Amino acid sequence: MTSPNGQHKSAHPYETFDRASRALLARAIGGSSPNAAFAAWADWASHLARAPGRQLELAEHAMRSAVKLATHAAAGGRTDPPFAPRRGDRRFDHPGWETPPFSLWKQGFLACQDWWEHATEPARGTDPHDAERVAFMARQALDVVSPSNAPLTNPEILQKTLESGGVNLARGASFLGRDITARLAGEGPRPPNGAYEVGRNLACTPGDVVYRNELFELIQYTPQTETVHPEPILIVPAWIMKYYILDLSPENSLIRYLVGQGFTVFAISWVNPTEANRNVSLDDYRRQGVMAALDAVTRIVPGRRVHSCGYCLGGTILAIAAATMARDGDDRLASITLLAAQTDFTEAGELMLFLDESQVAFLEDMMWDQGYLDQKQMAGAFRALRAEELIWSRYVRRYFLGEDEPDFDIAVWNADATRMPARMHSEYLRGLFMENRLTSGRFAVDGRVIALKDIDAPLFVIGTEKDHIAPWHSVYKVTLFTESELTFVLTRGGHNGGILSEPGHRGRHYRIGHRTAESTYMDPDTWFERHPAKEGSWWPEWSAWLAEKSGKEKGPPPSLGAPETELPPLGPAPGTYVFQK
Repeated sequence: MTSPNGQHKSAHPYETFDRASRALLARAIGGSSPNAAFAAWADWASHLARAPGRQLELAEHAMRSAVKLATHAAAGGRTDPPFAPRRGDRRFDHPGWETPPFSLWKQGFLACQDWWEHATEPARGTDPHDAERVAFMARQALDVVSPSNAPLTNPEILQKTLESGGVNLARGASFLGRDITARLAGEGPRPPNGAYEVGRNLACTPGDVVYRNELFELIQYTPQTETVHPEPILIVPAWIMKYYILDLSPENSLIRYLVGQGFTVFAISWVNPTEANRNVSLDDYRRQGVMAALDAVTRIVPGRRVHSCGYCLGGTILAIAAATMARDGDDRLASITLLAAQTDFTEAGELMLFLDESQVAFLEDMMWDQGYLDQKQMAGAFRALRAEELIWSRYVRRYFLGEDEPDFDIAVWNADATRMPARMHSEYLRGLFMENRLTSGRFAVDGRVIALKDIDAPLFVIGTEKDHIAPWHSVYKVTLFTESELTFVLTRGGHNGGILSEPGHRGRHYRIGHRTAESTYMDPDTWFERHPAKEGSWWPEWSAWLAEKSGKEKGPPPSLGAPETELPPLGPAPGTYVFQK
């Protein structure tokens, strides 16, 4: 017998007891497998122990660093600092870090950081994945002991304390008490002042829910132009997040922008799963999600093909649905847009640091117990990828500098996390992340393997330069596995910020390139060199591309819903599922 995730069911009589004990441990430590961490350290240490040359090299490196530090200290910190923070590390920006003794503490920390970077380079025979995981854990450990984290060794905290007479520490203590109370109440992080509210100034583009099932609500947006392009747009967001990342404040709402450009826009708003959804599968999100939404859209706008757009995991399931449709001769898609979405997972970025058989089994036991992966357990992994910025620097600002977090629309959205159904998440991690079935000819839908190369609809693919979740080199791999016309855009920013790149956004640029069906493959680095950056937002490029792939004659907008086909409006946007906690 096999379990829903394809694993062989054990015949051991106490297997349930074992799983329950592992689930209890997993919930206590946030879902991170201790065996995975131990195995990585053991692999790295055992190979380093058998490499006397590397040991000698590291000893010499430590001695050279010590000499540099001693020379810098003897000069009273007046010489050029021997070590520099990593690019993007803002912890030591305050000018006080350039004066003794703070400059010496800073340089000592950076020297340790530099040594560990060299030490965790894999010795011959070390599993590269284990070496990367050890390097990550070493960075995490060093971030804990950074002098920037302590009041007595951080000049910015000391200066603020003297200037305010300790008011900053009192405010920080009040914030700490408030946060502890919220955590004990199970409320998690919340926006500080309530300046943003879903339905008022977030997710506030006018529209109606026109379809609802157990998995999602479909929102159709009210037209803002007298005529519209004939083909509608269906947006498939990831269910790892609330859909309104694409409909934040009115000034940076991608959905509102598309409606204003004369498109009829539909968007999926996913349910926030509970224990009752534990057996919802990845394919359920395709059948009862993407395909059900597409069926509803084509009933409301009959006789027209549909521009489809998927974001992150929503883009992955859209690609799976599109390949299945191509295999089955379903040609209802006019185009496919993938926003920071991966189809190949061989270079899936830093999230792979958390994944191996031990880790996935550990998560599966925890999800088996509770029926889902909790949003707090998932958010912890994302914060850990940038711990110096998202954990420690935040703690310093909030609890020692006494600075309340400013209100940002994206911060409110980020705190409004969702859960992941147990079965779906297990299938996603194993079938896509670990086994990479989609691009290796082993991903079956309805018992038959699908292939991305069967897709003949034109593709518009977006990658972002600083994406830690879907690195752009990984996103670009879709060009290896598809053969249709394709436009690739690389935009400045991260996984979310790069997508929210409205016209007029300061400091934005992008690169764009086109591939015809007859073109040969171009590797990502060559593509980057041959496509210069353009200043501004990529949104107008996409809008123009969609218009080019649409019918030439605009017409009056369709009605909201289709009561004649049993799809009446069910209530105003943003619907009800978006408010589920």
